[in-house]
Amino acid sequence: MGLNDFDTVALDEERNALAIIDQTKLPGELEMLYLTTQKEIWNAIYLLQVRGAPAIGVAAGIGIYLAAREIQTDDYDEFLKEFRKAKDYLDSARPTAVNLSWALNRQEQVVLNHKGCSVPEIVEALHQEAIKIRDEDVAVCKAIGEFGLTLVKPGDGLLTHCNAGRLCAVKYGTATAPMYLGHERGYNFKVFSDETRPLLQGARLTSFELKEAGIDVTVICDNMSATVMRNGWVQAVFVGCDRVAANGDTANKIGTSMVAMAAKRYGVPFYICAPTATIDMKTRTGADIKIEERKPEEVTEMWYAKRMAPEGVKVFNPAFDVTDNDLITGIITEYGIARAPYKEAFEEIFRKKAENPIL
Repeated sequence: MGLNDFDTVALDEERNALAIIDQTKLPGELEMLYLTTQKEIWNAIYLLQVRGAPAIGVAAGIGIYLAAREIQTDDYDEFLKEFRKAKDYLDSARPTAVNLSWALNRQEQVVLNHKGCSVPEIVEALHQEAIKIRDEDVAVCKAIGEFGLTLVKPGDGLLTHCNAGRLCAVKYGTATAPMYLGHERGYNFKVFSDETRPLLQGARLTSFELKEAGIDVTVICDNMSATVMRNGWVQAVFVGCDRVAANGDTANKIGTSMVAMAAKRYGVPFYICAPTATIDMKTRTGADIKIEERKPEEVTEMWYAKRMAPEGVKVFNPAFDVTDNDLITGIITEYGIARAPYKEAFEEIFRKKAENPIL
């Protein structure tokens, strides 16, 4: 069985488990993990066994439902207290990814909306909401792909950074959704995948999943993106993101802002692919986004047979950077393409969402 035979993240009803593809083992080994405890789920999110904003949101929705199953009380107030403890614990795993807190807050609202119901009824409501979050993710990513496909033409060269593919969601992905849909329709895209230092998600994950799907993909080092643009080989850049601020600044995997600057220099449209769940209107600008800093060993030792930097050297290892809104051509959501001024564009997007929800 191959990658396409599994969802990236799912609820295994028989095991009462969060089922995920362990992305730390790819591309060498395709291993499914079945997680039942909150510690296992927290570790999976923190250690990037499940990663990508949409997949993290789905994992959180399922994870907090599984936590609720374990709460031993018939008293609503006690249930809510224990639920919130589990919610805060899971929310601490990845502070930059807004979908984590979005899904947890959405499940908390389910609990609040069912005050007066029995605990088993509340748990079942959380179960149904977890399934809905998963189903919505598939529909949202497909819609993003349809909008993205209107911005390109057959035979185009596309560049992406990190992994915003089906491995960051349930299916399709965000930034890769136009690529998958285009592939189904014979567009014959040529995709360039930045390796994405230091965790190599572009090399390990994006190139793996696109190759598995039969898409023409070429891995390049991060510092080669300007060269392929200058050569005229790239007609559009599609990347995902972990948080969008109200002014259109976006936080994505470290190195994204460099790609955006190169794209602007060479006149290549640069698009952010973001479900509306990733848009955080409470965060005013990119300066307000908390950027996670990770262990120095990811830079100095990971992937190397021998340490590649001197012992004791200082390391700065932010997981994300902020791309300023003036570098972004448009932000593709499941309800349309937002363009500057972004605050007003987002308000229109959310109006459409309220009037015609996808599910």
